[in-house]
Amino acid sequence: MSAGEPIHAIIGTAGHIDHGKTRLVEALTGVNTDRLKEEKDRGISIELGFAPLSIPGGPRVGIVDVPGHERFIRHMVAGVTGMDVAILVIAADEGVMAQTKEHLDVIELLRVPRGITVLTKTDLVDDEWLAMITDEVRRDLAGTRLAEAPILPVSAVNGTGIEEVKKALAALVEGLPRRPVAGPARLPVDRVFTVKGFGVVVTGTLASGALRVGDTLTLYPAERTVRIRGLQVHGEKVDAAWAGQRVAVNLAGVEVSHVGRGEVLAHAGFLRPSYRISVRLQALSREDRPLRDRERIRFHAGTKETLGRLSLLEGDRLEPGRSAFAQIVLEEPVVVAKGDPFVIRTYSPARTVGGGQVIDATAGKLKKNRPDGITHLTVLEQGDPAERLAHHLSCTGQPVTPAEAARLPGLLPDDVEQMIADIEAAPEGAATVREGALSTAALAPPPPPPVTLLAGEGIRYLAHGGQIGALERDLHRELDAYHRRYPLRRGMGKEELKSRLVPAWSAKAYSALLETWEKRGHIVVEAKTVALAQRKDKLPATLTRLLAALEGRFQQGGLQPPLLAEAKGWLVREGLSVENAEECLNHLLDRERLRKVGDDLIFHVDALEDFRRQIVHVLQGGREITVAEARDLTGSSRRYVVPLLEWLDRERVTRRAGDKRSLW
Repeated sequence: MSAGEPIHAIIGTAGHIDHGKTRLVEALTGVNTDRLKEEKDRGISIELGFAPLSIPGGPRVGIVDVPGHERFIRHMVAGVTGMDVAILVIAADEGVMAQTKEHLDVIELLRVPRGITVLTKTDLVDDEWLAMITDEVRRDLAGTRLAEAPILPVSAVNGTGIEEVKKALAALVEGLPRRPVAGPARLPVDRVFTVKGFGVVVTGTLASGALRVGDTLTLYPAERTVRIRGLQVHGEKVDAAWAGQRVAVNLAGVEVSHVGRGEVLAHAGFLRPSYRISVRLQALSREDRPLRDRERIRFHAGTKETLGRLSLLEGDRLEPGRSAFAQIVLEEPVVVAKGDPFVIRTYSPARTVGGGQVIDATAGKLKKNRPDGITHLTVLEQGDPAERLAHHLSCTGQPVTPAEAARLPGLLPDDVEQMIADIEAAPEGAATVREGALSTAALAPPPPPPVTLLAGEGIRYLAHGGQIGALERDLHRELDAYHRRYPLRRGMGKEELKSRLVPAWSAKAYSALLETWEKRGHIVVEAKTVALAQRKDKLPATLTRLLAALEGRFQQGGLQPPLLAEAKGWLVREGLSVENAEECLNHLLDRERLRKVGDDLIFHVDALEDFRRQIVHVLQGGREITVAEARDLTGSSRRYVVPLLEWLDRERVTRRAGDKRSLW
């Protein structure tokens, strides 16, 4: 969506039963939102009603008309979900009533960003009464989001004040921030019905992202796969719908009996159903009793009501007006996201007593009064995306791929992509400069970033910066000690190093770590070994002399070199231990000066090349050779020639047929 496109907004009513909400909506839009026969017969709203509103000089927005009766408060909470602007409706002849206060609490707890108050039925009161009611309402609104909002008198009967309400709404809508249209779509379902010839239709306010005809989505929490057959916005057929719009979605691939209010339509993999969530819980100040641990409650989030129990994490009671961390253990799975507002009501009799924001939508069980649990939730609640990811990485000690990171609590794919872009753009080892001179911070190593990027084998991993810094120190200590103990070896085996540094990491993550360290110049990786790029160990002069002498003995031996046991024995007689004697042989083998041909046969590479050259020369022109002929040709013995010929077979230089060999 471009910057020039109109903002999509939802306006909703709230207020006591029979205070004129539906009449006000009809006066604003020309639409009577009472569609059920019972609603028309009884003159009250039972279900949510919807109507489009054309703002003068602005966008076309949607109005949600909520029921005011206390028995239908669950429908009211569902209607408030997704509101951008609230109209608190109060009848001028009655003033603030029970459901007025409860609806106002819901507006506060669900964090509806803006609103106005409308005094209806002003045609039934005189000016003195209207002034008194206006003062009373202003006192009741003190300390709420509507405290400084306009209080507008209207009469739906004679039309007084309707234009002023439209102008006030236009001003509020104009300054609204745009909803996120990038990223996954999420639509909490508030109505489900069927249309003959089309099938199942669900409606709701699109909370984020975009929907397009033909998209394949998932219905949560059952995780049913569905396809969008058609879309309507304000009754008009469209190809795409954007965040902030009231949308009707015609679905294929599901029966009406399998869908209900409270389910969520979203892109696959974006959400996860959960029976336990961590929250910041706010107890309403107007209550006269505290919320208690293990209390059974009604949990409202999105368009869904679910029974559950409170699990307070900072004590056994939450006094009115106070807030604390808590978990809500639910009897049915819910689908929410970090930051979602919610409302809780008592189990029986049902009344609104608190609410708050979701911190962890798929939480594990946390123990009460544990500092580590409180720290965990504080970071998830207050930290930026990098801090939240760093905290997770610190707790697990395991790196994650970008896709895995995007599924963690409080993180979205856009957050992760931006994090990676910031890491890649940050210069490594940049000094801190202040007023043209190096500050004292520049004299010390810069602190590690909270999150760092590991890249290898085409796969990227995000890891905790402090952990990687500590691992680098361990790497240098382990390899330096290894080089000093085994100065003749190329380096430590990859798997041995993994077992010492990161035994629990996956092979791919470890490979990415090694590749990152190699790019940074810390190590050299050769075949299956790892060595420090700048080794501090030096070969003693005695070993240097013995290595040269040992290589010379094999070189002089040609095709009749000393046997393995003979070579070791000579080194031991020269003063080496058996272990160091083997190290000397392995050193020359590792550097490909010697090569093992049989179990106890080692040849110098020059002798092997000479043997290969002689045999190939004889076999030119399609000739063949026997073992005896090869023995006579080279002046060696059968003990050496047979393994040498077998070596040429393995190298695919020669091919054996019976007792004879020819070129491959």
